[in-house]
Amino acid sequence: MSVLVTGGAGYIGSHTCVELLDAGYDIAVVDNYSNSSPESLRRVKEITGREFPVYEADLRDEEALDRIFSENRFDSVIHFAGLKSVGESVAHPIEYYGNNIGSTLSLCRQMKKHGVKKFVFSSSATVYGTPKEVPIREDAPLGPTTNPYGETKLMIERILDDTRKSGALGSVIILRYFNPIGAHESGLLGEDPNEIPNNLLPYITQVSVGRLKKLSVYGNDYDTPDGPCIRDYIHVVDLAKAHIKALERAETVKDVTEVYNVGTGKGYSVFEIIRAFEKASGKKIPYKVTGRRPGDVAVSYSDPSLARKVLGWEAEYDIDRMCRDAYRWQTMNPSGYRNDN
Repeated sequence: MSVLVTGGAGYIGSHTCVELLDAGYDIAVVDNYSNSSPESLRRVKEITGREFPVYEADLRDEEALDRIFSENRFDSVIHFAGLKSVGESVAHPIEYYGNNIGSTLSLCRQMKKHGVKKFVFSSSATVYGTPKEVPIREDAPLGPTTNPYGETKLMIERILDDTRKSGALGSVIILRYFNPIGAHESGLLGEDPNEIPNNLLPYITQVSVGRLKKLSVYGNDYDTPDGPCIRDYIHVVDLAKAHIKALERAETVKDVTEVYNVGTGKGYSVFEIIRAFEKASGKKIPYKVTGRRPGDVAVSYSDPSLARKVLGWEAEYDIDRMCRDAYRWQTMNPSGYRNDN
């Protein structure tokens, strides 16, 4: 089977490429490297010992996308590509709507043109907005979202379902991620944002190696046991493996849209993550508490039982393993993929 992976050079995409190749899939990757590096794909090839075509293109460039589909015979698509920062989306909503929605529409048009029917989508727990109760189940109310990033994910879910109902897609599997952290056990792949990190773990790891001086904790006055936000953190390799199960599911079902939470079902506060990382690394992480970040909700963690029941998937790695692997990645790559070695 051949899979087009959009955004395959990114953090989750590159780890998923490893799992796909190790599972025997053929892949091609398209990425515009707006928040990723071609070096990650070179390392995917090093880890797996396999070659695959890579295209540098923006998904909104339909001429380029048409060429990619014409040069390959894809059975399915995994769609990671998109802008992904909650805070940035509040500041730059036009860019987020234009990029995330526009790229998905282009992708759907080309899939329809070339008869590719199976779609796995990288969605987010942000579609639930401020949850009415936790843990969050897939049938929980959706929205209102608290930021434009989450709104683009919710809109794309609806676009994909409508497209599937029209007959242009055959099976749509939507994975709602919680908070991926960690890195590949080799230390060759990890999270390496091009600018100052928007997510907690890459910020902590960069502080641990001296790239950043101090972690900012966005608010300690939430209605949580120790004050900061609580999130469901999942190892990126566990998350990557969920995509294999999603592809297998897409092969067995037709004319359906299915949604699965991908998380551990456990919530950790920012302070708990700091302590876990300090334990894993043996280093003290300096931090300062600042104001709340626009668009954040207080508590969000999953009920992942549906994925376990239907997909046969469940997270394996605990928070200590997540922190150890993240620290290994950063110490081996203190400047990320821009290392000179």
